[in-house]
Amino acid sequence: MKLTVSARRKWKISPYLTMQFMEPLGATDSSVDAGWDFLHERWHEDLLDTVRSLAPCMVRWGGCFASYYHWREGVGPMNERKPMLNLCWDGLYSNHVGTKEIVDFCRAVGAEPLLVFNMESDGRMRWAYPRDGEDRFGTAEEAAAWVRYCNDPDDAARNRHDHTGPYRVRWWQIGNETSYDKHGYALEKAVDTTRRFAKAAREADPDVNLIAWGDSGWAPAMCEAVGSDVSHIAFHYHFGSALPDSPLRDTEYRRDPSRTWEHLMSVPAMLDAKIREMKKQVAPSGKRLAMTEGHFALPGRNRCDVLSSWMAGVAYARNLNVIFRHSDVLDIATMADFFGNRWQVNAILIPTPHGSGKPYLQPVGHVMRLFGKHRGEYAVDICGGCEADVTASVKEDGTILLHLVNPNMNRPLTLEIEREDGMPVRTMTAYEIAPDDAAEEITPHSAGCFDVVERRVDGHRYLLPPGAVSVLEIPAAASERTE
Repeated sequence: MKLTVSARRKWKISPYLTMQFMEPLGATDSSVDAGWDFLHERWHEDLLDTVRSLAPCMVRWGGCFASYYHWREGVGPMNERKPMLNLCWDGLYSNHVGTKEIVDFCRAVGAEPLLVFNMESDGRMRWAYPRDGEDRFGTAEEAAAWVRYCNDPDDAARNRHDHTGPYRVRWWQIGNETSYDKHGYALEKAVDTTRRFAKAAREADPDVNLIAWGDSGWAPAMCEAVGSDVSHIAFHYHFGSALPDSPLRDTEYRRDPSRTWEHLMSVPAMLDAKIREMKKQVAPSGKRLAMTEGHFALPGRNRCDVLSSWMAGVAYARNLNVIFRHSDVLDIATMADFFGNRWQVNAILIPTPHGSGKPYLQPVGHVMRLFGKHRGEYAVDICGGCEADVTASVKEDGTILLHLVNPNMNRPLTLEIEREDGMPVRTMTAYEIAPDDAAEEITPHSAGCFDVVERRVDGHRYLLPPGAVSVLEIPAAASERTE
């Protein structure tokens, strides 16, 4: 099977396509609290080490939680911070992790923060005023004050709390899943509210990047209304099998691995269709896209044990290839929630109580780390009659990288790699995740079972193992290295 790769650059690929999404999940999953050392008021170092390995390019703070979050409750001295009801996920949130702690986390792991405004509770009045005397309604004035708190060198409140200078938070999202709730704002009201929030945020800092909600067919009207104040349109995608009678539930998936594999391999086509539809909606305006949340949505224990299997890891890798194919318009994307102690849609699981084991990557974390670490800055074309799922990119120095997935769980694929410019391919480096059994599942006691194996490949032929996910690195041609 021959693959011909070009080194001619098509478009620059955003660095934010393997972002992560942090949200306090209350009684559902200890999530943020699982990573926070309450005794010493800092992030657990073993978590930071694991996140540095994952190397997320961006961390988003928000989700449904944003629709009842007042940022002022999470700044200043810890003993003055007010705990809050976690209305969506139940329980209380301590607010020990607030703006400074989020920014410190991002700086510690080399990520860009993306904060989500409480946009009038997205019209969900049950969250805005959950009980007598409780006001969780977020205003445009509150949003603008948050921008100033983060970015204005002269902001008095932040300077009282922190003498290190402004945080320079450049990315902000206005609202979250506004169109998904029939009891929330309708399109016309959401458009008007988004426009007011965008203008208020820009008055606070003209240089911020703003993202508006545009899923459920809202994108065209939103694009027209917000004008140049907003650069990106957000959507979310929660996926399952595209086929009938899905085994992706509870422990049903274990009965017939080949059937489970077939259903998992049906997922990328749905994601591709979703992104194509969103691109079509924003094309007339020239807006860019941000998939600020994306993960499997399956029934079963802690969102289904199948997500701990390598079979799911392969589906995630194919989804990431879909994302990279659409990087001409898509700038921000994720395939998982971030970290916690229960949900298997997380990229990182933290054994609790703390000290009972080190945080470890789920299969989605392994493939996001692999593709995020080994990729080029520019998309390039690749063609050929090949069963492998493949995307290609090139670095500034001419090094070519192929993201490869074998969609066959039982048969290897022999690939012949050639360059479009005719330069010979004499050697390559392969970074592989290729378990002997695709149905293998990760546990705290087998956390290294999906680690990457690096190996040298002599010549232009490469054997891609069954059900493997791999990156092939092809050195730059001699003429490119000397330019």
